[in-house]
Amino acid sequence: MNIVDAVLVLTALLAVTLAVGLLLRWTQNRPRRASTDEVVEPRRLGADALGERATLLQFSTQMCARCPGVHRVLGSIADTHDGVMHLDVDLTDRPDIAKHFHVLQTPTTLILDRDGAIQTRFGGTPSRSAIELELGRVTGTPAAV
Repeated sequence: MNIVDAVLVLTALLAVTLAVGLLLRWTQNRPRRASTDEVVEPRRLGADALGERATLLQFSTQMCARCPGVHRVLGSIADTHDGVMHLDVDLTDRPDIAKHFHVLQTPTTLILDRDGAIQTRFGGTPSRSAIELELGRVTGTPAAV
């Protein structure tokens, strides 16, 4: 293989790597509508109940650097919406829950409706406006963005 062929192969590999990285970054932190009929049982997560109108369910780990910031944002959103609860579940010692909910990264945030059905899923650090919009869709109230 001569030097020109090697440079072309390396350039092609770089382009593919860049494309995959951009695709992953674009899909990160975007809401995905859930298509599940599962109803989340709050006692399994260590909670007595879920929110009256909706629940912001956050999965975290102890070593997650972004989780405290997401915790503050979700807590603030829950505080400003009546009937909305923020529940943070530490998966560090609960691999059974991580496996059940298919959590591959932390933070992962689920928005549950009043019945506990999963409506929306965010992988990574969601923006406040995206959470507000999805919460408005789930509760049937306009988003306060």
